[in-house]
Amino acid sequence: QVQLVESGGGLVQAGGSLSVSCAASGLTFSRYVMGWFRQAPGKEREFVAALGWSGRWTYYVDSVKGRFTISSDDAKNTVYLQMNSLKPEDTAVYYCAAGQLGKDSSDYANYAYWGQGTQVTVSS
Repeated sequence: QVQLVESGGGLVQAGGSLSVSCAASGLTFSRYVMGWFRQAPGKEREFVAALGWSGRWTYYVDSVKGRFTISSDDAKNTVYLQMNSLKPEDTAVYYCAAGQLGKDSSDYANYAYWGQGTQVTVSS
């Protein structure tokens, strides 16, 4: 049984930093693309970042480039999202997901497994 469990998140002031983690079990970590999505109240789920082939490639939505970094630790089956220079518009529930390699990593429909989400709130 595949499980993705997020941790981290919380409340931070604008300009601050926060890190969220996602521990995966029940899957061969390196065979999946690992993605982070977020969903703010009243908005659709939005792609944030993805990582594949044990971090040999990464992909970010333009709005977080240069501020967020996705990384992984294969030995721990864990993917991380380091978020710097946070803005109030980054406030959302952040979800970790595992999907197929070779598909559009920004499309949530290509992800089969999802975590429960963790809240990130950035105050102005």
